[in-house]
Amino acid sequence: TRQTDALSENLKADLNYILQRSGALIESMITVCQHQESLKTLMNGIQFSQYVTQACWLKDSNLLQLPHFTETEVAHAMKGKIGVKTLSKYLAIPDDEKKGLADFTEDQKKDVLICCNIIPDITVEAKVFVDDDEDAQVYEGDLCTVRVNITRNQLKAGEKAGQVHAPHFPFPRMEAWWIILGTKEGKIISIEKVTKPDREFKHDIKFLAPREGTYVFDLHVMSNAYIGLDQKESIELNTLDASALPAYKIHPDDAELDDEPTLFEEMMSANVEEDSDDEDDDDSDDDDDDDDKPADAIKELSAQERKKQELQKRRQAAAGDDSDDDSSVEEVYAD
Repeated sequence: TRQTDALSENLKADLNYILQRSGALIESMITVCQHQESLKTLMNGIQFSQYVTQACWLKDSNLLQLPHFTETEVAHAMKGKIGVKTLSKYLAIPDDEKKGLADFTEDQKKDVLICCNIIPDITVEAKVFVDDDEDAQVYEGDLCTVRVNITRNQLKAGEKAGQVHAPHFPFPRMEAWWIILGTKEGKIISIEKVTKPDREFKHDIKFLAPREGTYVFDLHVMSNAYIGLDQKESIELNTLDASALPAYKIHPDDAELDDEPTLFEEMMSANVEEDSDDEDDDDSDDDDDDDDKPADAIKELSAQERKKQELQKRRQAAAGDDSDDDSSVEEVYAD
């Protein structure tokens, strides 16, 4: 709170403990609201995060986010023809015309002007289209894209956003934006927290086009830490009946591709041919082995037969025996 200095050390420690975990707790609440499709409650949760970060109550002016500003300076800034009540309008006033600085020292005035250059000043643009579709019309079931382009006008080319200006929050917070697309009835189509620090960035929301009709969606771009900078855009979508789509004509070249084998079929065919070749090689090797073995066996038997005949003749001639018994010859040859 803005009365932290009046707390005891123990209470300050308790407060810091709560604030340190507030971000995760609030985002969990936002997630629950998303699942329950409660758009209004979800947006209240995001705004609650803004007020916690800036140490403000709901009844407080969002000009109290500026350094050194009190209720006195806020009242002064709101007076007159160029008086303003919101932070975004105060930022748009030229520096030399900003009110509420009359009683400040030069250093205090400098702090305010530096802060005004840090607080984001954004421009939001959005368009709806169908990816890779030459027809500008949107038909039921088309995949629609809502492209949200956000520009931080206070930054120069190449600069990036940094930490949030929140002097009463005891922990650093980086600037981020909640981008929400919902219906007028409060249904949530998409929500995402975008933390891109660039001067210009885009965010795409994709959804299927509803049935034929005219629809108006609400696009909300909400700060995670600043009060009074949220923006809202209306997005209109006209969808046509899918039966009104023109007949799709296949190009002759594309039709011929249907007759061509797919990459998977080519790979399978190559594997089958390779396996067939391997089997043929194995069969050929087996046949060669079978052919070689009988030939070698015949040659060996012929040689044995010749040796047996010669040996038998010599023994018969030496012994004068006319017997044709060759059993002993086989035994001797075998040994």
